[in-house]
Amino acid sequence: MKISTKGRYALRLLLDLAEHQNDGFVSLKDISDRQEISKKYLEQIVPMLSKVGILRTIRGNRGGYMLSVKPDELTVGDILRATEGSLAPVACLEYEPNVCDRSETCATLSVWSGLYKVVTEYLDGITLQDIIDNERSAGGDYVI
Repeated sequence: MKISTKGRYALRLLLDLAEHQNDGFVSLKDISDRQEISKKYLEQIVPMLSKVGILRTIRGNRGGYMLSVKPDELTVGDILRATEGSLAPVACLEYEPNVCDRSETCATLSVWSGLYKVVTEYLDGITLQDIIDNERSAGGDYVI
């Protein structure tokens, strides 16, 4: 599995918003400047996050973006599923129940199921707040 730039930048965008959650709505330009990510690229990511209810948006002169979920309730897994789609390592694990004709006799299914379980448990076990707290205790700015 390889996480795309969209997934990585979405995490940075949301971390920035979590760090600035007391500032009200934050402009994409401010996020772009702080994170050194093209505003145009962020504009492609925002709809994905808004669609699943992670972001609140407001248009206009005082417009911008704000988290609609508390940083301690939003996991890395949630963010990556919004931008990357399924985290399943093989197509047959994307749906429950498994609809693959070979699932009953597949010798490798347990390997892929185990990998999927480890990846999802790990990514769903890390919240935005965990990342922020970890970086604060390390005494640095967060960099992904």
